[in-house]
Amino acid sequence: MKKTSTRLADGRELIYYDLRDDTVREAVDRRPLGRTVTTSEIRRDVLLGDSVAIASHRQGRTYHPPADECPLCPTRGERLSEIPDSSYDVVVFENRFPSLAGDSGRCEVVCFTSDHDASFAGLTEEQARLVLDAWTDRTSELSHLPSVEQVFCFENRGEEIGVTLGHPHGQIYAYPFTTPRTALMLRSLAAHKEATGGENLFDAVLARELADQRIVLEGEHWAAFVPYAAHWPYEVHLYPKRRVPDLLALDEAARTEFPQVYLELLRRFDRIFGEGEPPTPYIAAWHQAPFGALEEFDGVTRDDFALHLELFTIRRTSGKLKFLAGSESGMSVFINDVPPERAAERLREVASS
Repeated sequence: MKKTSTRLADGRELIYYDLRDDTVREAVDRRPLGRTVTTSEIRRDVLLGDSVAIASHRQGRTYHPPADECPLCPTRGERLSEIPDSSYDVVVFENRFPSLAGDSGRCEVVCFTSDHDASFAGLTEEQARLVLDAWTDRTSELSHLPSVEQVFCFENRGEEIGVTLGHPHGQIYAYPFTTPRTALMLRSLAAHKEATGGENLFDAVLARELADQRIVLEGEHWAAFVPYAAHWPYEVHLYPKRRVPDLLALDEAARTEFPQVYLELLRRFDRIFGEGEPPTPYIAAWHQAPFGALEEFDGVTRDDFALHLELFTIRRTSGKLKFLAGSESGMSVFINDVPPERAAERLREVASS
């Protein structure tokens, strides 16, 4: 992998990740852009104990442009985009309309391929490995920023999810705090460790799932399963079998196998609802240990946390979506219409031939 860092016309950082070491990146952003102005602010909800990002400048972000005006495609002739070069393998750049900025963290965009009509599932194993390496590198770099406590790499796919740019891409949020969902995991981890005299809860969960009927896909170094208490109609958790706290700690064997396992999972997701259905909308979310202090989680260290990816769709059946209505949105109590065992069975049925 070759990494080349440059600056866009408004001062934002852009980084090319190339498969070939001899690739030269000298293209200059020719757009007449002024400095990016953001209004991101973090406000604490004292009743719930969580935080909300207030970012009014995002109202003006690009919204469903036609394909020939996509800002994530490479620059071609006089059609100028966010990526100055005429081609690329993987690109990461600072979001022009970030939810988090400055002392409130940082937001980045990850373009998986220059092909506008592709998808992550359509990448080669070599391309998917390059994305993994880019996620890892950005996790490392962002973790050293003084305002950053947790790094979150994710992909939103599909208009049903709220995606406004059709080009295959994901995002990275670098939060100035430990996110509420991670804090819940850490509290459960601490309580289980104390109650069992030191047993790791993530290890216990993985062992239980490996012995049960909800396994979807298993390799030498990774295991994918539908969790016992899945929140979403089709939800898969992907764990490395050797517990590590973050992407940086994956060994070479796990990195090599990851593209094979993950690409197969994504391709199965697109076959859940049968032939002729539009691509399955999904969210793919990496959960990594925070880089900040963990004193509030008694007896827990970063090494107790287990890196894992959660992949889920809001489509519950053909032509129907799972909406977060009263119970889910009002009380955070999910109601799942698809039994996890049936979801796992379906994901095994649609395996590649």
